[in-house]
Amino acid sequence: MNILIVLTSHDKLGDTGKKTGFWLEEFTAPYYQFLDAGAEMVLASPLGGQPPLDPKSDEPDAQTASTERFRQDKAAQAALAHTRKLAEIDANEFDAIFYPGGHGPLWDLAQDPHSIALIQAFWQAGKPVAAVCHAPGVLCQVEIDDIPLVKDKHVTGFSNSEEEAVQLTDIVPFLVEDELKKNGGEYSKAADWRPYVMVDGKLITGQNPASSSTVAQALLKMLGSV
Repeated sequence: MNILIVLTSHDKLGDTGKKTGFWLEEFTAPYYQFLDAGAEMVLASPLGGQPPLDPKSDEPDAQTASTERFRQDKAAQAALAHTRKLAEIDANEFDAIFYPGGHGPLWDLAQDPHSIALIQAFWQAGKPVAAVCHAPGVLCQVEIDDIPLVKDKHVTGFSNSEEEAVQLTDIVPFLVEDELKKNGGEYSKAADWRPYVMVDGKLITGQNPASSSTVAQALLKMLGSV
């Protein structure tokens, strides 16, 4: 069982002068679920190397058992520090693809041609595609036979009300909820900050950070290891 985890390389929060990147718990919770299930993982990003960590996800109130485990795990830290470049990745080597969120993916992965091509390759090969929180935004420019991948699919992702709560509605390049709907997705959500996951065929999406473990469980179940 080989899983490709794709992280952002983008670290600038619009024109605010603040930093962004990937959300730590949305990476660590699935990472350890995959690891403990016996999966082999490759980490990749547009630029390769160390992906930028959203500093807010490193604050004390954002810590969980998986983030604490990561801080003691030299092998995981080394893997994260040496992500492969997306352009070098062959979809044929993997059984599934997973995208952690954070605001970073809205700026780079959503438009990245290598990311889009990889998602298309996984989808056309009948392999699971999973994304959590802001990462479902990376699906919005993916088309299969000139039709948006999310069209008529049951999907979720970071909601407009959650973006408003973190006061970034006017900073992000697009709102995940709006963009999924614009591309024909059948978007739904739970209450803000509650776990919520949609599974439609081989597509798995989670609403927010609280959904990261459930997305990982759904992916493992789809791969037949749970």
